[in-house]
Amino acid sequence: MIIGRNREQKVLREAYDSEYSQFVAIYGRRRVGKTFLVRETFDYQFTFEHSGVAQGNNRVQLTAFRDSLVDAGMHKVAIPANWMEAFALLRQFIRQAPEGKKVIFIDEIPWMDAPRSNFVSALEYFWNAFASARKDILLIICGSATSWIINKVLKNHGGLHNRVTCRLHIQPFSLYESRKYMDSRGMNFSQYDLLELYMALGGIPFYWSMLERGKSAAQNIDNLIFNENGQLHNEFNELYDSLFKNPEQYVNVVIALGNASSGMTREEIIKTCDLDGNGKTTRILEDLQECGFIRKIPFYGRNNNAIFTLIDNFTLFYLKFIKDNKTNDEQYWSHSYLSPVRSAWVGLAFEKVCFQHIKQIKQALGISGVVTTVYSWRVGPSPDGERGAQIDMLIDRADNMVNICEMKFSKQEYVVTRDDAMSLHHKAHRFITDKGQGKSVCLTMITVNGIAKIGYWSDIQQSITADDLFKE
Repeated sequence: MIIGRNREQKVLREAYDSEYSQFVAIYGRRRVGKTFLVRETFDYQFTFEHSGVAQGNNRVQLTAFRDSLVDAGMHKVAIPANWMEAFALLRQFIRQAPEGKKVIFIDEIPWMDAPRSNFVSALEYFWNAFASARKDILLIICGSATSWIINKVLKNHGGLHNRVTCRLHIQPFSLYESRKYMDSRGMNFSQYDLLELYMALGGIPFYWSMLERGKSAAQNIDNLIFNENGQLHNEFNELYDSLFKNPEQYVNVVIALGNASSGMTREEIIKTCDLDGNGKTTRILEDLQECGFIRKIPFYGRNNNAIFTLIDNFTLFYLKFIKDNKTNDEQYWSHSYLSPVRSAWVGLAFEKVCFQHIKQIKQALGISGVVTTVYSWRVGPSPDGERGAQIDMLIDRADNMVNICEMKFSKQEYVVTRDDAMSLHHKAHRFITDKGQGKSVCLTMITVNGIAKIGYWSDIQQSITADDLFKE
């Protein structure tokens, strides 16, 4: 049973029902459920289905393609010498297929593009000279190596330029979808535990599928990640290796961002990671954004300037607790439940979750229909000695208001202290005097269980809770 993905299924069904042939490109990070989505949508019924072979050379890829043709019902097929011959065989197979729409599903297609294989040229020819000239083909290509899909297909400047008729970027589950998935499996975690699991695992369905009944959130995290035989113990390296052919520089960037809780500018990333300030750096940052690992947040009032922040939950968890962990404690998470390191992590991880649920935050603010832009903003000390200020989440609204959002993690109702109130008022003051003249400001706090009505709670004008973040 598919949880969520209603829009994606609708798009695929409309492509199937089209009176013309359609070329659909599906991409998204490893384990996010791309293959499952396609197979469930079409009830595992394909005219031809094939998957590329991880780390396979060109000969291995061509052999596997031949085997898939045989599995689909083609007989007496020799191993093709090259991809032009391979797609010629596929054309022959399609011509012999029964009347009706023919769904061709090629999964993990980036792996098929071995060095000097001319795979992309053969794919171009197959679509341009054959498939697009018919009305009965739905070609679906899919892959975890998002950068390959984007650069070799979606941004292709050759024969595939503008040939893709539909692109689907499969996103991780939201909190709502994660809870719905757990409910479907009869696993009744509390909302707090679901939030903690989400902060550690992100919304990756495959990760959630490995959670075991009868074990607490902490026990599951220990078993999956900290146990040396855990299914996610080596996931970090496998994740980046599967997405990028040369992952070292990508990993260096996410490590740098993992150490910078407030994010980094492009120039700071270049300096820290010893990168050249050229198109390759732009490509690395764009690829990481498309894969959902980092987020680019524009600076308010500064054109062409932005801050990059690590947004992938699992990567942040790995960098904070696994990368340099020398304890070999297979129950590390259970034993660290009250540790200062964990307390520091939950605050930062909760901020990431908030950025992943901007739609739900807007719903809670009652501005779903208002045009908004999410910014970051910072200012240094003023000439007259006022200290600097930074706002990590600033929601600029078309109705002439700005929400200055402060995110605070606490298992109980959060108590707004005098320091909290003074900090928020200072940020609002510096923002108004620096950039926000003419804008009304709303001090907004996002917490897990709301604000206790003691202390300086009345200084907060709007309060958002985890209940709001778990909304659809």
